Amino acid sequence: HLSRKPISIVKVVLKAECFVSMCVQSQLHRNCSTLIRPPNLNGTDNETWCDWAPFDQDNYQTLFGAVDNSFLVAYAIGMFFSGIFGERVPLRYYLTIGMLLSGLFTCLFGLGFYLNIHSIWYYAFVQAMNGLVQTTGWPAVVACVGNWFGKGKRGFIMGVWNSHTSVGNILGSLIAGVFVSSAWGMSFIVPGIIIASTGVLCFFFLVENRIYSTLKQSIVRMVRTMLIAVYGQEDNEKEPLLQNSSSNEEIFSSPGQSNSISSEPAEEHTKAISFCGALRIPGVMEFSLCLLFAKLVSYTFLYWLPLYIANVAHFDPKEAGDMSTLFDVGGIVGGIVAGLVSDQTGGRASTCCVMLILAAPMVSVLYLLASVLYMPDPFVAVFFCLVGMLLVCGALVNGPYALITTAVSADLGTHESLRGNSRALSTVTAIIDGTGSIGAALGPLLAGLISPTGWNNVFFMLITADILACLLLSRLVYKEVRGWCGHSPRQRG
Repeated sequence: HLSRKPISIVKVVLKAECFVSMCVQSQLHRNCSTLIRPPNLNGTDNETWCDWAPFDQDNYQTLFGAVDNSFLVAYAIGMFFSGIFGERVPLRYYLTIGMLLSGLFTCLFGLGFYLNIHSIWYYAFVQAMNGLVQTTGWPAVVACVGNWFGKGKRGFIMGVWNSHTSVGNILGSLIAGVFVSSAWGMSFIVPGIIIASTGVLCFFFLVENRIYSTLKQSIVRMVRTMLIAVYGQEDNEKEPLLQNSSSNEEIFSSPGQSNSISSEPAEEHTKAISFCGALRIPGVMEFSLCLLFAKLVSYTFLYWLPLYIANVAHFDPKEAGDMSTLFDVGGIVGGIVAGLVSDQTGGRASTCCVMLILAAPMVSVLYLLASVLYMPDPFVAVFFCLVGMLLVCGALVNGPYALITTAVSADLGTHESLRGNSRALSTVTAIIDGTGSIGAALGPLLAGLISPTGWNNVFFMLITADILACLLLSRLVYKEVRGWCGHSPRQRG
């Protein structure tokens, strides 16, 4: 996420390498006639001399969308295969290779500034390769966390842990803001170096599983023996996630599934689950399609919010980038609150649905407030209302997204129908996040195509996506509500 955010900042301000000493405030696409043109600059169009080719044409927004989608489409396609590999290779090596390659391609994008590269195909290719190698990340890290932390509060634990995505977005914005006005290439090179360096740390220090060595196994067995002696039973809260139980299994199970399955002793499986087998787990399809629309909204904000704030509210590029981080700050709070509420209520789907329903009107209010700031003398109160709405929208939009990609994926990856198969979590996570990534690719693309007709149409698209995400969870919400009312699942046959 540290490497994904800078592109949204660099969209707003960019300067050509050959004009380093002259084009201090040049934008990627702006009316260059309002700037002072250097006297020794010959043979250049007066309207585009300060722009960075190839984004100096009237279709620059479409080109932005193409660069964004080179990453997102490759990420969505690769994600469906990444989980399969993640179940079959050591996660430490898998993550390390992915992070080193991600750092490389992030740096290559920034080198386009220093090498004076103006080919759209270069930037699209680098972004596509970066998207492909970054698919190694999410299925592997969810599986690692699933191997370590207790299942009793997985919504809260994973909600806190998932804040790293928003923290990455915030740091990416701040780092890009430091360099974007002087040398935009460093906005990518610095995050690339950070990612590669963290990949080295991952190689040397990541422990994939709590029970990782014979020594650790002996220590854990000794501790468990002491707990049994003191309390008379094992502390189930400290069992790893990859055990065959979940407080939400009844909700995710199909009506025709017998409850006797959960009472049978769990079987130990060594063969990883197949792609089709993961798709047949009850609840996977609903949450996958819901995440498609939830991610469409989230990633549209991720890639286009700074540009929207700069264009509509007339903030300068650095202020727009800093303001956009408030959306991610709200996302941190939203992910934690969603996990905590779903733990207390036992309703993953209901929690997501309520937050998505509230998000739709809040997004429209955000649009109206930003439009008011376009006025010559906006009230100070309106500015602070915009700050508040960015926080609220970030929480409501990113809360369901965070919950589905973490706790819900862990629930479904340890579903009772797997009967103890601990090699399914990575594949299930990849299917859910891969389907969501299709929406992540569509959102910025549609925003690039729709924004020339007016930003209001972009926000109508986001509101529609939120409503569709709610509808896709209606069956699971109904089952959760019936469970709260004391109704047992109906049996077929």
